[in-house]
Order: sequence, then C-alpha cells, then structure tokens
Amino acid sequence: MTLLSKTAVMLLVLATAACTNPDRFGGGAGGAGGADSAGLNGGVAGSASDPSSPLFFNQTIGDRVLFAVDTSTITPEGRTILDGQAQWLMTNADYRAVVEGHADEQGTREYNLALGQRRANAVREYLVSRGVPASRLQVTSYGKERPIQVCSNESCYAQNRRAVTVLSFSAITS
Repeated sequence: MTLLSKTAVMLLVLATAACTNPDRFGGGAGGAGGADSAGLNGGVAGSASDPSSPLFFNQTIGDRVLFAVDTSTITPEGRTILDGQAQWLMTNADYRAVVEGHADEQGTREYNLALGQRRANAVREYLVSRGVPASRLQVTSYGKERPIQVCSNESCYAQNRRAVTVLSFSAITS
C-alpha cells in the first residue's frame, strides 16, 4: 500500500469516527434517565434488543421448531419456543404470522408437502390454544422444496424437519 492510499484510508476512518453519535446507546450525558436514545426500555427500535421487534422474535424467542422423522408432534422444546411466540404475538398485536411447514428430502414430494402442512397446522393449533387469534395465523407447506441444509445425513435432515413462524406487520382492525 502506498503512502497516499494509507493516508486516504486513515482520513476515511477518522471522518467516519467523527460522524458517530457518542450517545447512541443512551448511556451518555444526553441519555434520558437510563432510557436509550429511542426512548424504549428494551433497546433500539427494530434491533434484536427491542422486545417488540421481529428481529428480537427471531433471535431471542426463536422462529422455528423442529420435528422428529415423519411426525408433526410438537416436542417439549418446541412447546417452550411456541409459548414464547404466543406471548410475543399477544403482546405485539400488529403482527400477523405465516407458519411454514418443511420436511427433509426423504420421501416423495407429495408426502413431504402433506407432512409440512401437518407440521404447520400443529404449530398454528398450538398458538391458537395459547390465545393467539386464529385470524392472525396462516399456514403453508413447502415440503422438501426449501431446505436449510443440503446433504444426505441426519444432521441436515434434522434441521430441515421444521416449522417456521414468519412475521408480517399488518395493522389489524376490529
């Protein structure tokens, strides 16, 4: 790297650093009594630390549950995740969800579409049983058409046997 390009990179770094907001996390002198700069108690709006954000839902609560081979029975671990999803959906009523059912690559396309549908329906029924209005939940099945992992061993198959709750913002009117 030449001296000129090193100097240019250094100036770019300094200029970028000068543009940052030192109170962006709410801890500085400009903070409002411990609240962050967005005025939220839970974090920056839309971030993974904001309890009302879809990113929080996906990363902290979990957007998917896994299933055993050829079943649509929700596991104890799945129930724990779905309890969190139900609570989040009840608190954040402006969101709707589509539950996507998936299967591994074993079996026929038709069988896996039906299995994915059963898995998505099982998740929907569980969420409804926990108080989420059925009108806010839709289901679809992708069968084996959208794998997370592509390989022919159990570790890949296990990740592909899932139901994923996908959020969408929609002002709901009564």
